[in-house]
Amino acid sequence: MSIPSIDPQIFDKLRKYDTPTVLNVIELFDARGREEGFLDGSIKACFPEMGAIVGYATTATFSSARPAAAGDAYSSIAEQVDTFDTMPGPRIVVFQDIDPEPVGATFGEVMCSVYKAFGCAGLITSGGARDLDQVRELGFPCWSSSVISSHAWCRIVDVQVPVEVGGARIVPGDILHADCNGVAIVPAALVEEVALGCERLVAAENIVLGYVRGESPDVAGLREAYKATKSRFGEHAAAVRGQVHREAVVVAAEPLVAAPDPHGAAAAAGRRELGR
Repeated sequence: MSIPSIDPQIFDKLRKYDTPTVLNVIELFDARGREEGFLDGSIKACFPEMGAIVGYATTATFSSARPAAAGDAYSSIAEQVDTFDTMPGPRIVVFQDIDPEPVGATFGEVMCSVYKAFGCAGLITSGGARDLDQVRELGFPCWSSSVISSHAWCRIVDVQVPVEVGGARIVPGDILHADCNGVAIVPAALVEEVALGCERLVAAENIVLGYVRGESPDVAGLREAYKATKSRFGEHAAAVRGQVHREAVVVAAEPLVAAPDPHGAAAAAGRRELGR
């Protein structure tokens, strides 16, 4: 698996903005439907007070409903960590709980301590969380669907495979932006443009915010502020769409070469059976 590394300064810039702003900018590119590219409301921040994180998804599936034939989460976590070098950092651990309903917590203090020690920025799971006080003390941001006190028959099943969390499909290497509002999937080809776009979008929105936060706003002034915001926003939308169009023309002019299927033989080779 080969994941191209993005300039860390781009990630630093993205972390300055919240997830709603990131998603608003992605919409300008018309690269996907507006109902796509983010996790639904079932996935919530365990520590909303912690800031935004940005990183590459390192994925795994998890089960805790019944005993495994052999192994458990503690015996398989080292094998999972051994795969982290297949992608650049920072990494965000993403778990799909594959049981019909979560039975035991996906993570606790030990697992989060390991992930933080090996360069992960946070963890997202469709399952449960526990040891919240201890993980908060670690300063390790997490997102989950619930809080469950027991880990039950916990085990990691597969690593570096496509997963579905919060109604969204995430593959290893996807770029994620997460904060107290939720989790966004940022198209890798647009990361730099989205980071720049966030700055411009905030500037456009500040026209209205500045007006209504001033003294004695009125309806006429509000209409003018919205008009100015729409104009500024429209200029940026046209600029980014033009950039995408120019890039598409360049790509179309290049000879067509069959791209490797990321979910084909190579992905199958990277699929690891853990805890069995």
